[in-house]
Amino acid sequence: MRFGLFVPQGWRHDLVGIDPAEQWAVMKGLAAHADAGPWESIWVYDHFHTVPKPTDQATHEAWSLMAAFAAVTDRVRLGQMCTCMAYRNPAYLAKVAATIDVISGGRVEMGIGGGWYEHEWRAYGYGFPSAGDRLGMLDEGVQIFRQAWENGVATLDGKHFQVDGAICEPRPLQPGGIPLWIAGGGEKVTLKIAARYADFTNFVGTPEGFTAKSEILARHCDAVGTDFDAIVRSANYNVAIAPTEAEVEEKLQQMVDRLRPYVGDKRAESQLDGYRGLPGVGTPEQIVENLAAMAERGMTYGIFYFPEAAYDRSGIELFEREVVPNLP
Repeated sequence: MRFGLFVPQGWRHDLVGIDPAEQWAVMKGLAAHADAGPWESIWVYDHFHTVPKPTDQATHEAWSLMAAFAAVTDRVRLGQMCTCMAYRNPAYLAKVAATIDVISGGRVEMGIGGGWYEHEWRAYGYGFPSAGDRLGMLDEGVQIFRQAWENGVATLDGKHFQVDGAICEPRPLQPGGIPLWIAGGGEKVTLKIAARYADFTNFVGTPEGFTAKSEILARHCDAVGTDFDAIVRSANYNVAIAPTEAEVEEKLQQMVDRLRPYVGDKRAESQLDGYRGLPGVGTPEQIVENLAAMAERGMTYGIFYFPEAAYDRSGIELFEREVVPNLP
């Protein structure tokens, strides 16, 4: 199994209480920790406003962080889970990503999706197109990426995007361009786009959900003539890890208590739904068992989020010592 680590950037209220002037130091320190450890990659989210509701707390911009991480790390790969296609013109984004690939020595991953956070869309003046239009933008944008990175120039007269000889030089250092992660589990459109273009997918990480989405992806691959087995299937996991189940519960309550002042009791408590009973929660032995079962279902790349990472690295370190070495 391969392992990615989310670096807190504020989107999930995971930098609250830290002075904005000190937040980059925290993120940089965690990136350096990952760079020196067993992690293959580090990740951030592409969002502008916090969840589970918009507040005035910091949310650092994803692609600015990509460039910064590229300059201060040497080994880990750099990803976003996932970039919203419509937030940036795709020819421009192809250029940004190519530049960062050069800065990093060829370590960028392109996580890309159709986007969903309506409040954020409208606040930034993007409107909120229908799901069909958002996915149409995703498809056209990926076509522009591939042309730009493989040929150094892109031209597309599409419904949503029009580019005419957009030059992308220097191209990415990675042969063939930056690996594409098509994120999302939409069964009729998103997974079909993934079957056509993806090097990696990222969808639901529950055992039953992962299996169901994998089967649908396989059918799309058959229909478009691509190799299902060549696509790496990944999932994201919220982690609450501790030596005992009682300590796991304490960690979960600490997360809720940290959120309460910013989002209120109900929304803070609702965050537990993304943890309890899911594969990333438990003692090291329980998490190893859970992830080994997911690997048997074809999940070979996990990306892990530790809500306390900005304040306490003990959970990350326990995961590194007792989970990573015990998974094939």
